[in-house]
Amino acid sequence: MVQTQREYVAGACNIGKQEERLRLTIGWVGTGLTLAAGVAFVAFRVDALWRLTLFLPAALAAAGFLQAGMHFCANYGLRGVFNVKNDLGKTQAVEQVEFASKDRFEALQILGYTALIAAAVAGIAFCLP
Repeated sequence: MVQTQREYVAGACNIGKQEERLRLTIGWVGTGLTLAAGVAFVAFRVDALWRLTLFLPAALAAAGFLQAGMHFCANYGLRGVFNVKNDLGKTQAVEQVEFASKDRFEALQILGYTALIAAAVAGIAFCLP
């Protein structure tokens, strides 16, 4: 049986398909920006310190893909809201304190993974000739 509509699950799923598609798009935009800037930095032999700025678009890409894949918005998790059924951006409050705590923990994990991935990309760019 195919699930057509997602349900809110504390610490596991706080966005529906529309929100997930938006984050997937953000991931692809971040990837494009990272690749374009990275190629330009190497091609024009930009100083290695400037290449560390790839952290920002790489973080955008990582955050988008992680949130889409995990069905979880870090921003919503930190704010104690969710949106699995409404139009984009129309959220509902998480009622239970325990659920909000689980969401906050998941959001912080996503932000940590995002920072690690972005730092790795920037570090690789820094080391390129």
